Amino acid sequence: MQDNNKFGTCKYCAPDGSFCQEVDMGNGFCFWHDPTFDKKGMELTDKLERYASSGGITQGLQLKYANLEGVNLVRRGSHLGYDFSGSDFYRANLRDAHLFNIRLEKGSLMKADLTEANLHCAKLLNTNLLGAKLVQTKLDNIQLGTKLIQEKTALEAMKQGKTDVAMDNFEQAEEIYRDVRKASENQGLFDLTGYCIHKELTMRRMQMPKFSRERLVSKLVDLFCGYGERPANVIAFSMMLIFTCACLYFMLGVNFGDERIQFSPQQVWTQNVYEFFSALYYSVVTFTTLGYGDITPTGPSRVIAACEAFTGSFTMALFVVVFVKKMTR
Repeated sequence: MQDNNKFGTCKYCAPDGSFCQEVDMGNGFCFWHDPTFDKKGMELTDKLERYASSGGITQGLQLKYANLEGVNLVRRGSHLGYDFSGSDFYRANLRDAHLFNIRLEKGSLMKADLTEANLHCAKLLNTNLLGAKLVQTKLDNIQLGTKLIQEKTALEAMKQGKTDVAMDNFEQAEEIYRDVRKASENQGLFDLTGYCIHKELTMRRMQMPKFSRERLVSKLVDLFCGYGERPANVIAFSMMLIFTCACLYFMLGVNFGDERIQFSPQQVWTQNVYEFFSALYYSVVTFTTLGYGDITPTGPSRVIAACEAFTGSFTMALFVVVFVKKMTR
């Protein structure tokens, strides 16, 4: 780490250990890193562009309420964008800002005006996006991470028994996912839209009373089809049901003409394997409601076959709906 004992320079230290070399404004920090300096309404577009292009430390900037309309923070000639991690743009005016490939991890865009801004490829992991205006904001390939900062806070609060804090943060996370979903829908970014729909409904479920019927039903819908956004879940459920029912038919037995298909410890293992695949075949035709009639259930197997046929017809219809929804957006 560099020595920063020189009088009159900013004491801000970046995560990589380098110190800001800007002039101390009298509070230990420079103009850019001083959280107490009121920047409300200040026209800082040109100044920030020059500061960033001259190599100034862009992490941890304190730009609450700043007017940065039209600011161009695209780092030309480099595949890496400017790193504004830890910076605070609370209520900043970023209308029509060019923020391509910007890195703003653990920062804040809370209630910032990003109308018609370009956030293409922006890295926004653990960034507070609550209340950000995303009207016609370009959101192609943005990175939100697997969990928003509010989502992580809520889960941690749940572990500590702080229910009120958890519910408040789950509600905030739901609002953020809803805002991003609406903005991505308007731009035809349907992968991002689908992801946000799933996360939005998940956050809503987390606000429901634990062990309530509504929460249980919501969880089952999530597992079954990912709230209509994950057709692969339907396929996985179908495979699991077919295999489970095949095992039950194999143990309980079904009729194949005058023969009995059923597990028997007296049979050689090759015969048991053959009969299991016969039971698996019967499970497939029952699930798909083909009903060839070559194999028939008896006893308890009839109940299983009826349940599988009903569930199978419903599942196939649901898969078609979910798949078509995904493909025709």
